[in-house]
Amino acid sequence: MITVTEKAKERIEEILQGAQYDPSYFVRVSVDSGGCSGLTYKLDFDNQEKKGDQFFEDKGIKLGLDIKSFLYLAGTELDFSDGLTGKGFTFNNPNASRTCACGESFAV
Repeated sequence: MITVTEKAKERIEEILQGAQYDPSYFVRVSVDSGGCSGLTYKLDFDNQEKKGDQFFEDKGIKLGLDIKSFLYLAGTELDFSDGLTGKGFTFNNPNASRTCACGESFAV
């Protein structure tokens, strides 16, 4: 399961409302090859379910993951920061053995 902090929930709701909210959309969280540490996080909005997708809901936010990404992200917390040192979504992933300095890629 992936959890969502209150700040991430608020930011996701702001984005969805600004895009003429369609209730069929969910947050697709995935992992791709790349980055300094080997794997990168990817966050999109989607309304198409794919075969093998795993779905979770936390704080009213629906999250969808493909099975490969789920294996890397189980137990992860999605957060949002709007501070001076960086703005954007962050992943607090207990499965990551190493992350790069920018926090956008990881290894397990």
